[in-house]
Amino acid sequence: MYLSTKNKAADKDKSVEVVKRAEEKALQQKIDSMQFAEASQAIRDTAFTLEADEVVFKYGERAYVTPSTNFVSLKDGNAVIQIAFNIPVAGPNGMGGITVNGSMSKYNVKTDKRGNVQVSFYVMGTVANCQVNILLYSGSNKATIDLFPTFSSNNLTLEGVILPNEKSFVVQGRTI
Repeated sequence: MYLSTKNKAADKDKSVEVVKRAEEKALQQKIDSMQFAEASQAIRDTAFTLEADEVVFKYGERAYVTPSTNFVSLKDGNAVIQIAFNIPVAGPNGMGGITVNGSMSKYNVKTDKRGNVQVSFYVMGTVANCQVNILLYSGSNKATIDLFPTFSSNNLTLEGVILPNEKSFVVQGRTI
């Protein structure tokens, strides 16, 4: 009789755990959906920042970076692209990398059949120009940005999250 009571208690604990996991999963999906809607609206308003936590280089090497110093930001037709590695050398922007500030042109937004949002535009800075392609994954605010500089073939991919400018916290270095 004791064994039977113990099994019932274990079954009850398992069912409570299953319900709890389902509730957590539903809550996370709701949060992700809200973040996707917010990021999509920020893209349509051309007022967003992608805070990158990972940089992928031309041949697939990856580096984890600080989101507050590695970003692509758009506001009022102006774009800022900043890459800053955690190294002891200051670099052109004073933060271990480069910062390009320029005007944005040819802004184009599409949604594919899976619900992913694709954005493309050009940034024309004083020293460098760059083509930017963004893929915002459906159902979350996670995104990938491909950067194609016109002055070299050193293409970069940034992976991170898209936030409206008012929710983003980034530190901008000196522009080149």
